[in-house]
Amino acid sequence: MDYEAITYELDAGVLTLTLNRPEKLNAFTARMCIELLDAFDRADADDNVRAVIITGAGRAFCAGADLSTGGDTFDNTAQGRRDTLETHRDGGGLVSLRIFESKKPIIAAINGPAVGVGITMTLPMDIRIASSAARMGFVFARRGIVPEACSSWFLPRVVGISQATEWVYTGRVFGADEALQARLVSRVVPPEQLMQTARALAREIADNTSAMSVTLSRQLLWRMLGADHPMEAHQVDSKCIYWMGRSADAYEGVAAFLEKRPARFTMRPSADLPPFYPWWPRRQFTA
Repeated sequence: MDYEAITYELDAGVLTLTLNRPEKLNAFTARMCIELLDAFDRADADDNVRAVIITGAGRAFCAGADLSTGGDTFDNTAQGRRDTLETHRDGGGLVSLRIFESKKPIIAAINGPAVGVGITMTLPMDIRIASSAARMGFVFARRGIVPEACSSWFLPRVVGISQATEWVYTGRVFGADEALQARLVSRVVPPEQLMQTARALAREIADNTSAMSVTLSRQLLWRMLGADHPMEAHQVDSKCIYWMGRSADAYEGVAAFLEKRPARFTMRPSADLPPFYPWWPRRQFTA
């Protein structure tokens, strides 16, 4: 696919996806949605991609949905659209679900304003780093709509229900320091250090870890958020440690430690996942 709304740049194992509509503050469109879905499919299929950074071009991360069509922006019966109540699929939700399924760790480098879908799309990303210039807002109630992009599931799990309700009910925009205090982001850095910080973190993953270990660990951590008992984690942990314990990467990891040298991991998430992966039932969209 030829990208118009994003850029795709792979450098030594680190993929940088940049939302690239700077003249519109990287506002989210149907085209951007399709391109992001394609980019994450492409990244998962490429074993050279070890970590993903997503950021915005210009002074914004993403200003939310593109409102340039006017008052009918969110009316899926307007302008000849054929959606129905039963068939409509929220575009932000499609992106969030695709990120949730990703085999690669994803870092959001929030360089500026991130509101609406511009912040909800980051919730299924693994790590969020913010520039001190960033401002965020779950502004849906101020636009007469509701949270989307599966954020009613993700946001309370990230920051807790009390903080989530405050931000959603007021719809106010807040700064990076408040986001850090609530643990929406893991750190706040000066604007000129944002990408350097994100790349250093991505490099630490890419240079030092087993791609297979990270892929399995990512799904273990996210999937267990919905478990009702630690026994569910114990059952899957046991399968994963059994499988990986007899793998080439485990032998190499121990040998590298004993020999005091960098490990050379060779297993590929595209081809070497265990036969019980995925261990969760596939969820289909039904009305």
